[in-house]
Amino acid sequence: MTNKKGVLVIVSGPAGTGKGTVIGRVGELRGDLRYSVSATTRAPRPGETDGVNYYFKTREEFETMIGAGAFLEYAEYVGNLYGTPAGPVDESLSAGLNVILEIEVQGAAQVMARRPDAVSVFLAPPSLAELESRLRGRGTEDDATIRRRLDTARGELALAKGYQYIIVNDDVETAARELDAVITAGRCRSMYYPEGENLL
Repeated sequence: MTNKKGVLVIVSGPAGTGKGTVIGRVGELRGDLRYSVSATTRAPRPGETDGVNYYFKTREEFETMIGAGAFLEYAEYVGNLYGTPAGPVDESLSAGLNVILEIEVQGAAQVMARRPDAVSVFLAPPSLAELESRLRGRGTEDDATIRRRLDTARGELALAKGYQYIIVNDDVETAARELDAVITAGRCRSMYYPEGENLL
């Protein structure tokens, strides 16, 4: 008996929670994980590469892709557009690979509605005070932007219980092991076995 289809995993959480770090660690623990590269209209941060961290698009380019139905989901967040191209995700799932979507809560709601088989995980900070410390420590945004991100985070945290799993990132290794376990559990769900396949 072979379980060939990959699991679509939604990971959301406030900016500064450490989503990228935790997901990166899980990628080191598993050989069957693919990270979905999103498109965005925000400017690249130092060290980010087009096509690796994000597909960096102008607003006009992004809106053209929306019109072409190219996204699995898209949302506007703190003045910028973000979206997940559907094609690469479905190709990886069909190849038996697990795909992680690191997306904001607006986009996550769209994917949950369109893909009810997806596994949803909310990565939360230990506290808002710790989240503020992490945001300021990045040194990439001004005070007004950080305040907006904290206000947004409060709203996002209020939606956490709409996800199947909540992981608090107090320690990267612990959070990564918990996310790894969630993915393994997702692959064991009966819906991922071919229709009518005999278990005996």
